[in-house]
Amino acid sequence: MSHDAHDILARVFGYNAFRGDQQAIIGHVAAGGDALVLMPTGGGKSLCYQIPALMRSGTAIVVSPLIALMHNQVSALREAGVAAEYLNSSLDLESMRATERALRAGNLDLLYVAPERLMTPRFLDLLDHLRDTSRLALFAIDEAHCVSQWGHDFRPEYLQLSILPERYPAIPRIALTATADRQTRDEIIHRLHLGAAQCFISSFDRPNIHYTIVEKADPRRQLLHFIRDEIHSRFSRAAGIVYCLSRRKVEETAAWLQEHGIAALPYHAGLPTEIRSAHQGRFLREDGLVMVATIAFGMGIDKPDVRFVAHLDLPRSIEGYYQETGRAGRDGLPARAWMTWSAADVAQQRRMIDSGEGEAGLDYETYRRLARNRLDALVGLAETTACRRQQLLAYFGEETVPCGNCDNCIDPPQTWDATEAARKALSCVYRAGQRYGAGHLIDVLRGELTDKVQEKGHENLSTFGIGNDLDEKHWRMVFRQLVAYDFVCVDHERYNALALTDLARPLLRGEASLLVRLPPEKPHKPKRQRGKTTRERSIPGGVPATLFERLRLWRASTAQARNVPAYVIFHDATLRDIAIARPTTLDDLRQITGIGERKLEAYGQEILEIVAGAS
Repeated sequence: MSHDAHDILARVFGYNAFRGDQQAIIGHVAAGGDALVLMPTGGGKSLCYQIPALMRSGTAIVVSPLIALMHNQVSALREAGVAAEYLNSSLDLESMRATERALRAGNLDLLYVAPERLMTPRFLDLLDHLRDTSRLALFAIDEAHCVSQWGHDFRPEYLQLSILPERYPAIPRIALTATADRQTRDEIIHRLHLGAAQCFISSFDRPNIHYTIVEKADPRRQLLHFIRDEIHSRFSRAAGIVYCLSRRKVEETAAWLQEHGIAALPYHAGLPTEIRSAHQGRFLREDGLVMVATIAFGMGIDKPDVRFVAHLDLPRSIEGYYQETGRAGRDGLPARAWMTWSAADVAQQRRMIDSGEGEAGLDYETYRRLARNRLDALVGLAETTACRRQQLLAYFGEETVPCGNCDNCIDPPQTWDATEAARKALSCVYRAGQRYGAGHLIDVLRGELTDKVQEKGHENLSTFGIGNDLDEKHWRMVFRQLVAYDFVCVDHERYNALALTDLARPLLRGEASLLVRLPPEKPHKPKRQRGKTTRERSIPGGVPATLFERLRLWRASTAQARNVPAYVIFHDATLRDIAIARPTTLDDLRQITGIGERKLEAYGQEILEIVAGAS
């Protein structure tokens, strides 16, 4: 690694050392090599192309799928003194032409562009001009998983990026993503023609995120309890994201949270564009907002101080869950990932899979098999009694020891060998003709002579009364697990009737077992830290609260004046370090991580005055 890279890292971005594979990636790309980079959210992916862009002559072209991401990345680079611009549909004609002139003149270090604009003849002519004048530095393809026709972030225009190595074979390319399982990774390599690229795979672990998964009881109240008792008691003005499956549920949940004193906004693709933009802008610029959203919100949201991500519905896969929860704690400070789920969620997801068509060029059966396998892996994560992080990372092929920072590690669940009860339940499903729902089957198992049981003559079944040793609560838990593990399927066209699947046979024959987790008797509440006030607990890392809050207020007003998100000025982690170190000179301030020369010049004196005033 040349001195230039370290110098740029410190002088421009204010960091003293590279993290993980950053140094190797930057060296490889700066030397002209192609790279595929898989690095977790918050791991420093952007520096992997931004620093080579400043090391190589000419302009780096960054392909990005989202306007909001381009705006924020460019704002942050400008704050650091880098000549960066973007081209997208938000620009008027005059601004677009001005940016094109700056690009043609070689006055830009980085240009962010949407893939559909890059592929226009006009822009390709500009790229040809840069190539012919040796002023095309590199191509960076951000959010590279968008090329995967399998994933829910698929962008068809990403497929056209395969033209780049054909048209500009001498220009290095770097493709980056925060999440990709083996199948998606192989698809990225194939579709972007990166077979000769060096692959850099960082650890997928996000050790600052605490994972909690609970069974649904009263999900909105569970969410409110989580936000009030576990977030607001620890973090002041905490931003968060709540994911719901449907647009209707998004709007209802946001309204319900507002009624209970939580500053919440809805976001989904069905809202008018101006409302979506306004809500996204407020979330990025204001502290303490909770965005209730479908998966339409999130990719490219470069907000580092999101303190929690909550799911009120089950995502479609572990990859989706990892990607969505990874939007919490990008600043490296403590964050929470919380999810509530039920067997009904699993049944709904399976119904969506079964009613869908073959996607991504896959025939229906292949699509169905892959989708069910991914859903089953997520159900396994929700149901595991072992370390959540271990199972999550194992999905991406990474081994680790128990983390000590998930609900199962901190408060190990009680378990119950439900094999015998499960066999009775499956026998009852079969004897009743696979035409009845769980409620009726439980009545039969418990020997309840209800009107419906007598009407159907089910008191004469051999399974009548064989389960009277368990109460209704335990039987419902058994049926939930049978659905969750796909031993039985739900026929929604026949009033949620349960039917056996092929997986039921080994369990009925005694060749398989079922171990289930018992729900906790009481909701787990975080232990209070003795000797500390709530206000002191609200600042991670033992930071003097008063100074930290003064710095945040200054940052908010400064960001508002410059019309940028607050984190573009400084991250919370930088403000925390300032509050701890209490610098008295510009040289002291220069040692704080995240303060480069341009920001030191622009804000250094103001910060020193705030620190002095808090002494």
